[in-house]
Amino acid sequence: MDGLTWIVDEGNNLLWTYILIALLLGLGVYFTIRTKFVQVRLFGEMFRVISEKKDGERGVSAFQAFTISTASRVGTGNITGVALAIAIGGPGAVFWMWIVALIGMATAFIESTLAQVYKVRDGEQFRGGPAYYMEKALGQRKLGIVFAILLTLAFGFIFNSVQSNTIAQSFEDVFNIPDWSIGLGLVVLAALVIFGGVKRIASVTQVLVPVMATIYIIIAIFIVIMNVTEIPAVFSLIIQSAFGLEEAAGGAIGAAIMQGVRRGLFSNEAGMGSVPNAAASANVSHPAKQGLVQSLGVFFDTIIICSATAFVIILAGIYDTSEQEGILLTQASLNIHLGDWAPYFLAAAILFFAFSSIIGNYYYGETNIEFINAHSGWLTAYRIGVLIMVMFGALAQVSLVWNMADLFMGLMAVINLVVIAILGKTAFKVLDDYIRQRKAGKNPEFFAKDIPGLKNTECWDDNKND
Repeated sequence: MDGLTWIVDEGNNLLWTYILIALLLGLGVYFTIRTKFVQVRLFGEMFRVISEKKDGERGVSAFQAFTISTASRVGTGNITGVALAIAIGGPGAVFWMWIVALIGMATAFIESTLAQVYKVRDGEQFRGGPAYYMEKALGQRKLGIVFAILLTLAFGFIFNSVQSNTIAQSFEDVFNIPDWSIGLGLVVLAALVIFGGVKRIASVTQVLVPVMATIYIIIAIFIVIMNVTEIPAVFSLIIQSAFGLEEAAGGAIGAAIMQGVRRGLFSNEAGMGSVPNAAASANVSHPAKQGLVQSLGVFFDTIIICSATAFVIILAGIYDTSEQEGILLTQASLNIHLGDWAPYFLAAAILFFAFSSIIGNYYYGETNIEFINAHSGWLTAYRIGVLIMVMFGALAQVSLVWNMADLFMGLMAVINLVVIAILGKTAFKVLDDYIRQRKAGKNPEFFAKDIPGLKNTECWDDNKND
C-alpha cells in the first residue's frame, strides 16, 4: 500500500499513525485470540482452498480474488518502504515487521470472511466489502457511502497517481524516456484492462502477480545463494537488533519496533478495509475459505516479498553506512549484488509492482462506485477519472495530494476497524461452522440458516451461489 507507505515513512501526521497502529495491533491480537490462532492452525488449509472455484461461471475463483488483492497490496512500497524501515530502524525492524504480519493475518481473515458473508450478486459476478457489510449487517447505508467515497478517492485516484508517478520517474531516470510518453502508455494499458470489467482484471492479475513475484523472489534467492554462508549471521543480526542487544544507542530498539510495526501494518493492508472488496468477488462454497485465502495474502506480501527486499539490503551491508534510503538504498544494494544491470531490473520490478497496484486499486474503487450508484454512467465517469489521474501522476509532482490521502485513509481505516470489531462475532461463528464441517470430513458449504440470527445474506440464504 504505497500511499500509506508515504504517510508512515515520512512521519507525517503522527497522531493518525499512532491511532491506526493502536487499533490495528489491538484488534489483531484480539482476533488472534478469539479465533484460537486461525493463522497458525489453519495455515496449511489456506493453500488447499486457494485453488477452489465452485461449479458455474458466476464470479471469479479464489485464486483470482487473491491475485486482485495482491496486485494492490504488493507495490513499490515493498521495495522503498522496507529499505526506509531498515535505514531508520536497523535490521531489527524486519523482525517486528514479521510479528505484526502474523498478527494481521487474523484481522484479514475476519474482514474478508465478513465481505463474503454479506456480498451481493451483480449479474454474473459478485461484489462486496466494508460498505456492503455496513449496510447489510448494521443497517448503516450512509456510513457505507462515506466509506465508499473515502476508499474511491484514496485508492482509485490518489494512490494511482502515486503509482504512475513512480513508474514515470524510474523509467525517465534509467531509460531517459520522457514522462509524458510513459504516462500515455500507462493510460492505454490501464484502459485495456479496466474497461474489460472484473473478469479481465482477474485474468490479467492472475498472470501478472505470479510473474512479478516469481521474478523478484528468484533474484532475491539468487542473491541469498551467492551469500549463503552469511544467512545465519543475517538472522542473528535481525533478532539481536530487534531487541537492541547489539546497539550502542539506547533508543535503537524503539526505532526498530516502530519502523517494523509501521512497515508490516501498512504494507499488507490487514484491517484497512481495502482487501475485502476483492475477497467478496470470489465464488466459493464457504465464506471462511476466502478469509483464509486473504489471510495468506498478508503472509505473502510481508513475510515473502518484503523479506526478499530486506535480505537483499542487509546482505549488501551498506544500510548503516550509506546516506541513501528508500529506493536509492535498494538500488545501491542491488548494484553491489548484481552489477550494472541492477537499475534495469529495479525499473522493471517497479513497472510490474506499480502497474499491478493501479489495476487492483481501480477495482476497489469500482466496487464502491457501484455501491453508491449502480448506474453505468457513474462507472464510466470513474474509469475516465482514474485514467486522468494516472496521466496526471506521470506528469506532476504528486506530493500535493498525499496529505489528502493521509486523511482519507486514516478515516477509512478507523471506520472499518470499529465495524469489524462489532461484527467479529459473526465471523467467529462462521469459522466455527467451517471447522466443524472439516472435522466431519466434509468440503464445507455455508447456509445462512446455520448461524442463528444471521440476516441480509442474499448469496447464502439457499446456497445457490453459482
